[in-house]
Amino acid sequence: MLELKDVTVTYTGKTKVVDNVSFTLGESESLTLTGENGAGKTSLLLAIVGVLEAISGTIEVGGTRLNKNTLSEIRKQIGLVFQNPDDQLFMPLIYDDIAFGCRNLGLPQEQIKTRVEEILFELNISHLRDRSPLKLSGGEKRMAAIATVLAMNPAVLMFDEPTTFLDPKAKRALAEILKKLKHPKIIATHDLAFAAEVCNRVIVLKEGRIMADGDVSLFNDKEFMRNCGL
Repeated sequence: MLELKDVTVTYTGKTKVVDNVSFTLGESESLTLTGENGAGKTSLLLAIVGVLEAISGTIEVGGTRLNKNTLSEIRKQIGLVFQNPDDQLFMPLIYDDIAFGCRNLGLPQEQIKTRVEEILFELNISHLRDRSPLKLSGGEKRMAAIATVLAMNPAVLMFDEPTTFLDPKAKRALAEILKKLKHPKIIATHDLAFAAEVCNRVIVLKEGRIMADGDVSLFNDKEFMRNCGL
């Protein structure tokens, strides 16, 4: 579904924030990217959706290779939920936020309405339909942000630190939703307990490099995790 080969991201000053990363994400996988601050997690997510240009290596989604000509197609296939939901919620009402992308695609109004209502129901947030983002809790904003991405019907979902701003109750609700979503997923997080609950695979990054790629039992190696800044 998603394949990275020798992906390197270089920022100003020739600093490699992602260094020769290769992995494949299968159709049934939920993958945690973890590592200390500055390990390259967010940069890797942004590279996958083509936001960062100073990259080398190859990124393919469903057999389509990322380049300038395929950028719009790649972004249709991958939905990225940002760390701060306020970056994705900017309309007066949650319904309009969820419908925004579909309207930009020129979908018929009835189709948009059906899609939005289905997603609201799936995420158990129908009661937020006519609410302003300004009046929502952190957990409600997170669910609404996820809804805006699901409305675009992506093949792959990516989440950047999804438990940020969430209290324990909201975190549990988010975990249950993520476990129900059948999409292949990449979740960048420091929250190892959350990752162990919702993911079946772990990649540990340090200074932009993959230090380990395995199942969640990696979290049991306390010395290794400490050496990786976790």
